[in-house]
Amino acid sequence: MKWNTKVTELLGIKYPIIQGGLAHLAYSDLAAAVSNAGGLGQITAMSLSSPDDLREEIHKVRKLTDKPFGVNFSIGQQRRPFKEYVEVAIEENVPVISMTGGNPTPIFEMLEGTGIKTLVLVAAVRQAQKAEKLGADAVMVVGQEGGGHLGRDDIGTFVLVPRVVDSVNIPVIASGGIGDGRGLVAALSLGAEGIEMGTRFIATKECVHASSLYKNALVEGDENGTVVIKRSIGAPARAISNSWTEKILSIEKEHLGYESLKEYISGIANKRYIHEGKEDEGFAWAGQVMGLIEDVPSVEELISRMIQQGETIRSHWS
Repeated sequence: MKWNTKVTELLGIKYPIIQGGLAHLAYSDLAAAVSNAGGLGQITAMSLSSPDDLREEIHKVRKLTDKPFGVNFSIGQQRRPFKEYVEVAIEENVPVISMTGGNPTPIFEMLEGTGIKTLVLVAAVRQAQKAEKLGADAVMVVGQEGGGHLGRDDIGTFVLVPRVVDSVNIPVIASGGIGDGRGLVAALSLGAEGIEMGTRFIATKECVHASSLYKNALVEGDENGTVVIKRSIGAPARAISNSWTEKILSIEKEHLGYESLKEYISGIANKRYIHEGKEDEGFAWAGQVMGLIEDVPSVEELISRMIQQGETIRSHWS
């Protein structure tokens, strides 16, 4: 069966499957594997130490695949400038740039006239409409089931996706709670033109920067194994429930503010868990889809399995 959608046509990919930005995890190994398997792999720009490191990762991806790929800019919580990173992406003429968090206007201004395709992650109808006005080629819509940073309105994917589809004229990509072929077909049925997956791609062989403890937690956990932290500072985000997130939530109950939280929610604490496997000394982002994760396949195996499952569902409808 063909899987042509507005998103596959826009991005020049075989299947309408996009790998999420995945802070501190999405590098050349994973990005190239996803692109080679027919989806759109992405590099996480702002997790890299310097613009030169981003250039190096872009070169690595191009050695590993001749397929389209993207560079993700997570700008919402960054306290360092991203302009030089964007300049590298432009100089290297990357096919796709995606933006998550914060105000993407400065990036759109830099990209004007470049021909680079743009995707913006949103969590509300108004955000999607703003992204469309700025010139986004497509929006990625994350429901409250997703891992990492979410919207403040607690709207699930099944309601939010069709709401956004009805509210914009550009392609919509569904995200949050999707981890198999059933989720792919469901998203398309809701009017989306593709899906984005983050958590599911962490539990793959090519996500080499994720510790075995992290991957095992995703396999062994279920849909009840996550909590939303950082609500008290207006930046809700879903993570695996552990003793560290319990500390975060206890601080939040006291309404002590960002200064009391910053040590616990820092990138350093995140990397202690996801890179070093120190479960009691950090935290790890994950969506409720961890309840659907039962193994750690290769990216190619995962996407092939999703497509086969999706085709079986579609054949039953024909």
